[in-house]
Amino acid sequence: MISLLHRALFCMVAVAALVYADTPRVVPTIVDSIPHEQNHFTQGLFFDGKDLIESTGHYGESGIYRRTLDGKILDSLRLAERYFGEGSVAVGDDIFYLTWKSRKAFILNRKPFAMKGEFRIPTEGWGLAYWRDALLMSNGSSELLQIGLGGFSVVGAIPVRDNGREVPQLNELEVVRDTLYANIWTTGLIAVIELPSGRVLKYLDFTEKAMEINRRFPKADVLNGVAFDGRDFWITGKNWPWIYKVRF
Repeated sequence: MISLLHRALFCMVAVAALVYADTPRVVPTIVDSIPHEQNHFTQGLFFDGKDLIESTGHYGESGIYRRTLDGKILDSLRLAERYFGEGSVAVGDDIFYLTWKSRKAFILNRKPFAMKGEFRIPTEGWGLAYWRDALLMSNGSSELLQIGLGGFSVVGAIPVRDNGREVPQLNELEVVRDTLYANIWTTGLIAVIELPSGRVLKYLDFTEKAMEINRRFPKADVLNGVAFDGRDFWITGKNWPWIYKVRF
């Protein structure tokens, strides 16, 4: 009988190899790594200056953390047990932090963390970024919702396509100028997406490293977490032991 881990690894390879076979792929080069808390079910990852901000999930375990690259936790805030935390992003003096199925997002003070408010989201919340004066939210589909900061209503949508095909399971997001980097859930791929067209330009293929992590660490889950420090990208996964600094 095939173990659940082997099934997950097989699915990861199958989806990554077949569904997105036509578009160029780049395997990032790992240039450094830092420890990552293995109890952190990573949902959002971004830099705030030199600090790394991470939001995590699971009921009763969801929270947001400000940490240094050497692993020192500078600030943290936990959500109530009834919420499953998801992606996050900083805008101005605020941090926006999604929940999964509660149709709710929280507004936090950026520094230090403190709860300021909340607003309703129209679907499940997965990943979150900021682009052209609006929040950009993924929900597991192939469509990114644009949410205005004024009344937090949907002001637009960007369908993501690879040679005309929908690219579903878009998850954690990172925007660098007019390019979006989106983890694709259950795969070791990060889609590199042109904005505002939604066209996939290429994939960052972290499949081999993700499979290695899953083989060595049974509690490790899928690739999820991409952050840009102004020069380099940092990649991790849910319950992974490391965050990798990569170039491509």
